[in-house]
Amino acid sequence: MKLKSTKLTTSLSALIIPLLMACNQAPGIIEFSMPAGDEQANASPFTARLTEQLAQRDQNKPVVVKLTKGKYHFYSDGATEKTYFVSNHDQVNPKHLAFALENLKNVIIDGQGSELILHNRMLPISMVNCENVTLRNFSIDYEPPHLRQLTVTGIDKDNNALICDIYPEGNYTIENEKIVLTGPDYKLTPMAVMPFDSTGRLSYGRGDLDFSQATVEEIEPNKLIVKNFQVNQSSPGDRYVLRSYYRPNAGIFISKSKNTTIENVVVHYAEGMALLAQLSENIHLNGFKVALKEGDKRVYTTQADATHFSGCKGVILSENGLYEGMADDAINVHGTYMKMVKKIDNKTIVGRYMHGQSWGFTWGEPGDTIQLVNSPVMEIVQQFNRIKSIKPIDTPTDEGAKEFEIEFENEMPESVTAESSIGVENLSWTPEVIFRNNMIRHNRARGALFSTHKRVICENNTFDHTHGSAILLCGDCNGWYETGACREVIIRNNKFINALTAYYQFTNAVISIYPEIPNLKEQQQYFHSGILIEGNTFEMFDKPILYAKSVDGVVFRNNTITYNTQFEPFHWNNHTFLLEHVKNILIEDNKTERPFDMQKDFKITYSEPDVVTLIP
Repeated sequence: MKLKSTKLTTSLSALIIPLLMACNQAPGIIEFSMPAGDEQANASPFTARLTEQLAQRDQNKPVVVKLTKGKYHFYSDGATEKTYFVSNHDQVNPKHLAFALENLKNVIIDGQGSELILHNRMLPISMVNCENVTLRNFSIDYEPPHLRQLTVTGIDKDNNALICDIYPEGNYTIENEKIVLTGPDYKLTPMAVMPFDSTGRLSYGRGDLDFSQATVEEIEPNKLIVKNFQVNQSSPGDRYVLRSYYRPNAGIFISKSKNTTIENVVVHYAEGMALLAQLSENIHLNGFKVALKEGDKRVYTTQADATHFSGCKGVILSENGLYEGMADDAINVHGTYMKMVKKIDNKTIVGRYMHGQSWGFTWGEPGDTIQLVNSPVMEIVQQFNRIKSIKPIDTPTDEGAKEFEIEFENEMPESVTAESSIGVENLSWTPEVIFRNNMIRHNRARGALFSTHKRVICENNTFDHTHGSAILLCGDCNGWYETGACREVIIRNNKFINALTAYYQFTNAVISIYPEIPNLKEQQQYFHSGILIEGNTFEMFDKPILYAKSVDGVVFRNNTITYNTQFEPFHWNNHTFLLEHVKNILIEDNKTERPFDMQKDFKITYSEPDVVTLIP
């Protein structure tokens, strides 16, 4: 039965009545629209009331909320305020939200093609403690975005200056010869840029560029003279995206939720990740896009990753997506290592979140399976212990905590002393990943990162001019503190087009298997294992295809490798296969325009003899 509400007004009762009616029906339909007459009206108070009432309905009865197609503008005034601690972001609170979806079940939010426009430093959508909730058919953008770009229109080498137009226009000041980007509730002085060429691709051979020494003058509104910056390396039409490394908000934040679906949602911009999910189970992205806006001059999308999954479990299925112009990866899946900072007794430790952007949220629960890792060599020192009890010791609850007292069911090995450098990994919160039929293009850093013990299938994707590695298998208990070792990874039927056009961390080849191991010479075990790379096409301008470190078991077969001259080879790694501390490597039945040469194409270090089987 379709229930049609009256137009929403500033009156709370106008919203409550139709919602209460919908709660008595199953399934129900709620039609949401703004009052007529003001296209720029603030939607925040209306969606705040909507979400409050959705939480009060009978959660066993499904409901579809349909937004009348249009543009919805959101400002901080009247918005819901929440405190969230978000993995891999700066912990800035409280947060203002356009849609705060909490404690909901069996809800579909259908935008019907609507545009959500944010005007402040806001978090567009949160989904916390939700189950069977679907988002679909809308886009997210900001006016203005926090980042801007400069387009080179002229070059004055005599005066060491670039003539540039700024876009989007306005919303900046010049203070002490520095450009300051402004918005309704922020001021931002960019210290770095992402360089794009005139085609809209990230520039060949140029990674992150320092902007701290540049000086800026205004010729006229939106036309600037930029001195002491990249004059000899620039060409007319080049675009420089002014950025910081600040991540206050994701576009969509998912936490402690189950069975989440996101369909045909587009994020044009976010000051952090486009989508960040933590401590959640079963997430399906279908047709999710982090994409440029048609008709807009911007070449960039998000300040960080397109999608990021921290401490999740169940199945993460991401398919039919488009990811372009990001300042980081298309997908990153990992857990978080706790660092042992104190040993209380043979069963009890104090663990601490170590990275400045990942703390303040639940790390584990009684009954979770854990393992202990020796950080300098990244070797397991105990597997399959369990948490008996866990409690924060620096805050009353998990919210905002950095340190936890963790008691295990079984004793730790005698080798774990108070002086040991030990990481604690939660094995219970680790997902299976299926990443298929996606397009990843023209983004900074890397394409796809996978760090999970469960099976990973990465298939039928196109990686088009990723600025760094297309695929990275990492694992790090020394810097980022992102778990964990991969045990079964299938990389098949993907297309890699001229990846690795600049240097970034961990990007030693198109496919880079790069756990962070400070003392590789002393490592006795192997970190990753069970990796199949099959049926892929590599279109290469340079040599490095596979880098593998600390791996037991890689099969590289039935792949096709072609070469082109779009760019000059430049990478320091001039080997097709660079292998360090590996065994059980099989390379067979590949088609290549340049037959493999064992002397030139292979370099193997810290490994046992005859670790590579090469079958032409």
